[in-house]
Amino acid sequence: MRRPAFAAARREPRRTLLRMPSIIETPPHRLSLDRIERAARTIDPLFRDSPQFDCEPLSQALGLPSLELKVETMNPLRSFKGRGADFFMHEAADSLAGRALVCATAGNWGQAMAWVCRVRGRPLVVYSAANANPLKLERMRAMGADVRLFSDDFDAAKAEARRFCAETGAVFVEDGRDAAISEGAGTIGLELLRRGTPFDTLLLPLGNGALATGVGRWVKAHAPAVRVVGVAAAGADAMAASWREGRVIERGAVNTIADGIAVRVPVPEALADMQGTVDEVVLVGEDTIERAMRLCFRHAGLMVEPAGVVGLAAVLEHPALCTGRAATVLCGSNLTAEQVAQWLA
Repeated sequence: MRRPAFAAARREPRRTLLRMPSIIETPPHRLSLDRIERAARTIDPLFRDSPQFDCEPLSQALGLPSLELKVETMNPLRSFKGRGADFFMHEAADSLAGRALVCATAGNWGQAMAWVCRVRGRPLVVYSAANANPLKLERMRAMGADVRLFSDDFDAAKAEARRFCAETGAVFVEDGRDAAISEGAGTIGLELLRRGTPFDTLLLPLGNGALATGVGRWVKAHAPAVRVVGVAAAGADAMAASWREGRVIERGAVNTIADGIAVRVPVPEALADMQGTVDEVVLVGEDTIERAMRLCFRHAGLMVEPAGVVGLAAVLEHPALCTGRAATVLCGSNLTAEQVAQWLA
């Protein structure tokens, strides 16, 4: 089904007619393929060329002919976020000179920003909800970030970060809003296709949108037959509902263990970037997410946090979604000891 166009965050002009009335010029996508290629050459090698393989035991457990795993947890941050943070800092170096930096996070984005700021000798203020993953909060502080807790709601903490920036003149670096962040994440798509196209369906966790839009942008441009599917938690369906309606839809609350994709207020720019890069969006429930975590641990030997396994959960909850070869990105593994005991025992 053709989705409604979402234009609220686009700065390009509307489609215009060429000399022949039947030919329509499509505006360029906000995410640049050239910049994704540049990111693949410039971001810190620590975050590039992550393990990628067909996991036969997990494929069999899920009833798939093959399942390509892209494992984004084997780096100092245990997540993919370092790609986008590092490329953003590289691209915006001149415009950010001398300015204070602020971000808001559920945990992994803040860790990525703390890492790249420490490498560059720059201070960082991070706003997070008071009930955020304590391991992620600890790691941000250990990397030198000034972590400020506000409310028990991530989007409320983000609003407070914006208020602080408006008051002080600091720069708010928002995951999913700046194109360079998504383009950095898009290098995962470049790596996925380096060996050709060994999959028919690509399942991507959908939170603030940087991963799904960045990877989807590269894959749809170079392997258009691949079906790109965004996967959100049923208890945090704002992005999914917004994508289906073609407008920003906010929720009053979220309720999911997948804190990394627990979006209540979508980023308009990221929602616009989904057009032409994501073919479908599906929701998965909490029990299925937990089951996917256990299957991943048992059959792939990988400890992955809830948001990181929703691609596997989609296969479990929507069997008709993948009848051929599939691929997914395992995008984070920051679990506390208590979470490991609860979900993987």
